[in-house]
Amino acid sequence: MSVSTAAIDPSVCAPLPVLGQDVTVPLVTGGEVTYAALDYAASAPALQRVWDDVAAYAPYYGSVHRGAGYLSQLSTDLFENSRRTVAEFLGCRADDQVVFTRSTTDSLNLLAAAIPADCQVFVYETEHHASLLPWRDAQVTYLNAPRTPGQAVETLERALADRDPYGPALVCVTGASNVTGELWPVRELAAAAHAHGARIVLDAAQLAPHHPVDIAELDVDWVAFSGHKLYAPFGSGVLAGRADWLQAAEPYLAGGGASRKVARRADGGVDVDWHTTAARHEAGSPNVIGVYSIASACKALTEAGFDNLVAREQELVSRVREGLAEVPEVQVLSLFGDDAPRVGVISFVVRGWNSSHFAAALSAEYGIGVRDGLFCAHPLVRTLLGSDPQDPGECGAPEAEPGERSLNAIRVSFGAGTPDEHIERFLRAVTELVREGAQWKYRTEDGRCVPDRGEAAQV
Repeated sequence: MSVSTAAIDPSVCAPLPVLGQDVTVPLVTGGEVTYAALDYAASAPALQRVWDDVAAYAPYYGSVHRGAGYLSQLSTDLFENSRRTVAEFLGCRADDQVVFTRSTTDSLNLLAAAIPADCQVFVYETEHHASLLPWRDAQVTYLNAPRTPGQAVETLERALADRDPYGPALVCVTGASNVTGELWPVRELAAAAHAHGARIVLDAAQLAPHHPVDIAELDVDWVAFSGHKLYAPFGSGVLAGRADWLQAAEPYLAGGGASRKVARRADGGVDVDWHTTAARHEAGSPNVIGVYSIASACKALTEAGFDNLVAREQELVSRVREGLAEVPEVQVLSLFGDDAPRVGVISFVVRGWNSSHFAAALSAEYGIGVRDGLFCAHPLVRTLLGSDPQDPGECGAPEAEPGERSLNAIRVSFGAGTPDEHIERFLRAVTELVREGAQWKYRTEDGRCVPDRGEAAQV
């Protein structure tokens, strides 16, 4: 998968307006500063366009697929039009289904519940927990972390060649790592999977917000992603792709909307005729506002010119990597090497620093929000750090005290709404913290590193 590096036209590639861009936060050292949101990989800020669209629709909110009234009919049309918008955004094939879920995690758990009983699943240890863990009822082969894109393909080909060739198989792989931001060779992995009679699902949670995703072009069987990473503010997600396994499986949730007909039998039981459309796995009153927000985000990114957004983000990636390279104490984490293409997600550690202490200082002293921990990808981060699985450190709850080395990392992530000033402030802050140290003392409280109020450091 290549990344566009075309020249940027500043007139069409300014940062997209997002909510919270003018929010100010207090500094422990005194005063306030505009908050620099650099944790897009966890939850991207909602696009102003998305928020405006949702606000305009909100007075017309009605029950979807349930009522004859005008607002219900309007909401149903909006819901189904959103499905078509998402299908177009993903380049879905004519017979693909778009199922609305709560998140990427929910989407992959839905697919895990729909795979045939004898399905073999192949997943790299480098995956986010959302794609690493749902396959508990299947025969799972966990693949070791590759160190090149070519090795990723070779590892998969060897594993598939050794399997029983007569049963169903599924490969699950990320499009862009939520730890390193590196792009994976999705098209080549899909070709390898299909050559061995397997199917493939793409975890596009980190790819879709940063790079166009085309199901037909990539030749993947399914794509999963979350709205809250695609600049949509609500709890919604998507599973899009082949319909056959989904149609053959029992509904993910049993209830209203998934059923076409329910009738009592003479023996007192119940007969159910389930839908064969996407509604089969969308039981209950749907999150119409969340679904509409995803569709609005898809339109906004497309209309802004995704290639221009990608090109601008690549400039920011280069700027961050070059700035971090000027600080010898900083080690950027990577599977595929410095030249690997990546999206705006970069993780690193700082020699002599507890990662949580460093992230806390970025927040408290500079108003910069980043992520620290193992990023819900514990095996990958431990592999990159060369740590033992039993060493301390967990996702979001570091155990080390400020100043101690921790086995966690720091992640900075950005995207279509990130202004240049946030990147410049971040690089300046990293340099100052490494060279001069923190201006404040910190302590661990409820598993988090926090400023010790009223006690400045002796600099």
